[in-house]
Formats: sequence, C-alpha cells, structure tokens
Amino acid sequence: MTRIYVPCDSSALALGADRVALAVAAEAQKRGIEVEVVRNGSRGMLWLEPLVEVETAEGRIGYSNVDEDDVAALFDADLANGGAHEKRLGVVDTLPWLAKQQRLTFARIGITDPLSTDDYVKHGGLEGLRKALETDGDAACEALLESGLRGRGGAAFPAGIKWRTVRAAKAPQKYIVCNADEGDSGTFSDRLVMESDPYMLIEGMIIAGIVTGATKGYIYVRSEYPHSIATLNRAIDQARDAGWLGKSVLGSDKVFELEVAKGAGSYVCGEETALLESLEGKRGVVRAKPPVPALVGLFGQPTVINNVITLATVPIIFAKGAAFYRDFGMGRSRGTLPFQIAGNVKQGGLVELAFGVTLRELIYEYGGGTASGRPARAAQVGGPLGTYLPQSQWDIPMDYEAYAAVGAVVGHGGIVIHDDTSNLADLAQYAMHFCAVESCGKCTPCRIGSTRGVEVIAKIRAGDTSPKQVTLLRDLCDTMVSGSLCAMGGMTPYPVLSALDHFPEDFGLSQKPSQKAA
Repeated sequence: MTRIYVPCDSSALALGADRVALAVAAEAQKRGIEVEVVRNGSRGMLWLEPLVEVETAEGRIGYSNVDEDDVAALFDADLANGGAHEKRLGVVDTLPWLAKQQRLTFARIGITDPLSTDDYVKHGGLEGLRKALETDGDAACEALLESGLRGRGGAAFPAGIKWRTVRAAKAPQKYIVCNADEGDSGTFSDRLVMESDPYMLIEGMIIAGIVTGATKGYIYVRSEYPHSIATLNRAIDQARDAGWLGKSVLGSDKVFELEVAKGAGSYVCGEETALLESLEGKRGVVRAKPPVPALVGLFGQPTVINNVITLATVPIIFAKGAAFYRDFGMGRSRGTLPFQIAGNVKQGGLVELAFGVTLRELIYEYGGGTASGRPARAAQVGGPLGTYLPQSQWDIPMDYEAYAAVGAVVGHGGIVIHDDTSNLADLAQYAMHFCAVESCGKCTPCRIGSTRGVEVIAKIRAGDTSPKQVTLLRDLCDTMVSGSLCAMGGMTPYPVLSALDHFPEDFGLSQKPSQKAA
C-alpha cells in the first residue's frame, strides 16, 4: 500500500490541506488504488504548502502547492508512484534548502505522523528518556550544562543552572512549566513542534521532571494556537495510555503528570513570572525578582520554566550525549537554533542551523531574497522588540554574544525582512505603541515611558527634529532599558534606537541623531 503524506499543521491547513487529503483519498478509491493518507507535520518549507509527499523506493517524492483541484491530474501523472508532473520537486530530503540544514531538534518534523507513538519510537523517540531514567540527577544536570544548552525563548539563560537549582531546592512539590506563549512577530517554531512532533516536547518535560524531582508539568499555550492545543491534548492522552506518563513512567518508580493550560492572549504573559500569575488564575502581571521562579515559582514552589524549543531539545542531548550537541555552534552559543524567516521574503519558513550562520545567508540562501523583488533594507531579529539590523550588520554571525556586542538580540530566532519601501520610523513608532498596548502596567518606565515614547516619535516625524526632541527620546529609552521590571519595557527601545541610529533619514534627520545633538 502506498503512503501519501499531507501536512496537518496550521500553515498547511490554512492553505486547504484538509481538502487535499480528502481529495487524495477519494480519488484513490475511485481509481481502485490502495493508499494510506498520513497526516504528517510540516517540513518548514511554508512557501511550498500544501506539500504532498509520496513514499517510493527512491525516497519520499514531493509535490508543491497542491490544491484539491490538482489531485485528479496528479493521479493521471501516476502520483502513487512518484510520477512526473509540473509540481513534482523530486526527493524531498535531497532538496538543497533542507539538505544544507543541521536538523537536530527538528529531525522528525515533517517526517512522522505527529500523533503516532509507534512512529515516534521508530524514529528515535524515548531514547533520551530511557537514558535519563538510568542517570543520577546531579550528573544529568551537569550533562545539560556541558551541552551548552541555553534558553531558546530569548533570554539564553543556561538550562542546566535552572534545573540544578530546582533539583537542590527542598519542597513538597516541584513543577515543570513549558512557556508556549509564542507571541513574537515572525516566530512559529514552537507551534511547529507542538503540531508536528508533540511527543518530543512531552519527552523533554518528563526528563526535566525526573531530573529535578518535579512530578507535575504544565504547557502554557497561547489561545491563538487552537490546533496546537488540540494536538497536545491528544498526544498527552496517548502518551499516558502508552505508559509514558502517570504513576510509573515507562515502568519505573518515577511519577510525572502533564496538562495543557490555555492563555488568554496577553503578550506580556510570555514573560515567565507573568505567565506564572496567569497559570495561577490571576491577572498576568510581572513579579519582582528575587525570588526567582526556580526557588519560588508556581504556587510558591520551585519551578523550572523553559520554552518549547529548550525542552524539545533535551531528548536529543540525553540520547546522543552532551558532547554531540556541544560540537555544533560557536563561542558560548552551542547547538542549533530554528531560525524562522518571515516578512517580505520569497521563501518563508523554518531553518534549523548551528549558531554562526549569518543573516545574509539566511535572507538570500534560504529566504531567496524579498518577495517584492526589491532590495532588502532591514531585518528585525528577535521579535517585535528586536533591533532593526541594516545591511552593514548582516555578516555578523548569529551568536548571542556577537549580537549583544552591537546592541542586538538573537531572541527566539524570528527574522522579519523589510525591503527598501519600508519606513523604519513608522515601524519604530509601532514598536512603542505595541508596548503601550501590551504593558502589564506594573512598572512606571514601561507603562508611562511607552506612551510618552509614541508621542515624542510622532513629534519628530511631524517635523520637530530639534536636538531637544531627539535627546528626550534617547533619555526616555535609557530610562526604560534601565528601569523596567522585565524585558517588555527593557527591550522596547531596541527597535527605536536601532532605527534612529541606522535609518535617521526616515525620521527626517539628515544625519545620525547622536551627531546632530552633539
């Protein structure tokens, strides 16, 4: 029986993948051809969705941008045997866009049925969990530190330190919380994991629980991800039925339970302490630190909070060893990061590569340049509060420290590309407005600073380009960076200052504001 794969993640569904799957099954039945339609995840080549794949002796043959109206013609062209057609791409694994990547965390994504426990195990699933069950907890924390894994949510804090702190804490209850409140513009790696390989995240959370002594986990998912929530709930039920969760994890004496919690659409709840407040049923407001959540977290108990990619990467580290993962990357940025290419780009999608790749490579070798065909002018890296990098900074290696040295952030790996028609002053004003709307309101620099920032930028754009206004804007940004309780207010100035520094002409300034003010 021929297996035909039709993706089931949100991006493919939005483009009619469900209708394509039904059409494939119906057409095969009409022609008396035995096929099994498998709903796999997305390979990350979002500009090719729906990407239909057919299992052949040669490998999985792909057909791009398939519409339900194409299905009959594809069968006429011998789809079931990988026949020639204008939409035929060839063997998907050999496509340069995929073949050049270092897929570690995303090794199974797009290949397996996301909800098949058999598929998961067949492709290396549970190897990390089995090894974790045989490893002393202290040694496991050290292995995580040795791997160099840092938080992939943006803060880049060493995961092993968090785990070691929670493990050492004395408490009647400990928790593992997965931050899946993926709210940054241009980011979708968390969603792809949850919809295309949920067991990888579940396995990572179980390992975290076993190592730290936590027996309960929560995945906090933004409400805008209904398909992710549905997939996770089904996967958790099946994992429990398979004996991976519950009172005896894989037949051991370890206990771990897991459930999904739905957020209410607040951007600031992506900040770990605001997330905890929301998870406890309160308003999502940032907590002052210390104490840190690793000591006083959910319901006042020691809590590991990591984002989806961090936890989903844990299984491969335990399965293959710390040294294997550490050998990818550069400097203190070890391993790989799923870069998400979005905005004005021909080939939007997810690319997993080792740290050290440059923005120029990502934009042109993987993104294919702008969708408009016009010259790319700026790229915002790290979400709506990330800096706008001009072309002069596109050859800096993607590395946490290298980016920090120029006032930029790698963040969650989201990249939004803008061509030469974009107005950076307009985008900077939007960043300030975004902060004013989304601020939890707890601290004055963020609550008031963002509102005043919108007003000052508006005055400059209206023609008041005096040194007084520019200096006021810079002072305001400095106050927000230094005085805000969390990264919401602390990072809002990043896009504003980068736009001022690198694109002064968009503000009506003839030269860099710092030079004019001097």
